Amino acid sequence: MVRRKTREIKIGDAVIGNNNPVLIQSMCNYPTENIEKNVEQIIALEKAGCEIIRLTVPDPEAARAFGEIKKRVHIPCVADIHFDYKMAIAAMENGADKIRINPGNIGGKEKLSEVVKVAKERNIPIRVGVNSGSLEKDIVSKYNGVTAKGLVESALDKVRMIEDENYENIVISIKSSNVPMCVEAYEMISEKTDYPLHVGITEAGTIYSGNIKSAVGLGILLHEGIGDTIRVSLTGDPLEEIKSAKMILRSLGLRKDGVEVISCPTCGRTKIDLIGLANKVEDMVKDYPLNIKVAVMGCIVNGPGEAKEADIGIAGGINEGLLIKKGKVVKKLPQSELLNALKYELDNWS
Repeated sequence: MVRRKTREIKIGDAVIGNNNPVLIQSMCNYPTENIEKNVEQIIALEKAGCEIIRLTVPDPEAARAFGEIKKRVHIPCVADIHFDYKMAIAAMENGADKIRINPGNIGGKEKLSEVVKVAKERNIPIRVGVNSGSLEKDIVSKYNGVTAKGLVESALDKVRMIEDENYENIVISIKSSNVPMCVEAYEMISEKTDYPLHVGITEAGTIYSGNIKSAVGLGILLHEGIGDTIRVSLTGDPLEEIKSAKMILRSLGLRKDGVEVISCPTCGRTKIDLIGLANKVEDMVKDYPLNIKVAVMGCIVNGPGEAKEADIGIAGGINEGLLIKKGKVVKKLPQSELLNALKYELDNWS
């Protein structure tokens, strides 16, 4: 696939756009003033692979807490602002690496000018965020409802408001919970501007439904080369968002870091607890810094052949199992020793 060419933007120590990697983003779900809980959550997200974190800043107490949190974490911190321009300024004064605003509801042109002035002084990027749920009434009326064209028109109008202040350090997001509409909107805006795009399916749902909708929408966009940062928005633990985002990027060849686990879907030939074994392997490999593929197969007859694309794998049969490398059986062993044998190989992988 060919990545869409976009402007290069710095967010703290991270760089997006151009040919830089697609970065993974999430959002804290504790009140921002709870400094300890947010720091704890961000450190866990960092460890899991999160590269940009967003926190809401609705009031002065949250802005102060944002500053304290920023000092204790290692990834760029984005301030999410709704309506109050003073909070955008306060967040930047407290170290925000980027702010997310809707210029249309920040309080008018004069107040937007004050926000942009501070952003200019500190060279802080502004993410223009437009969602289908907050589309202006006149645009909804113009297009007879919420449409991709309406989302794009709204987003570009907001971008021009910032450009009119002679500032172009901008990232754009235009999200919808409707997957086809969201995809169409991003495809349209990618033809009209070269600003970096933050992509995601908003309000995607629970871990089950949200993962499916996000994988479909983000998969299409990323395969088309669209997207410079991503978020998998789930109703659940933000750690699940990071796991899903990493898997989406790996599946498209946009990430090579970490062990990829493949496993067969089970059938009548399966003679082991393949589901349990595959889950144990996936949990076991998550902390190995290896760029390899591991196969977990439920049949010693077809397993070696089906695992030939994997670097290493295991297959189970009645009371016995196989250790496989590149589709070749290298060892037979009792079924109960499969997991330990695989761990030994990973521990000594070179």
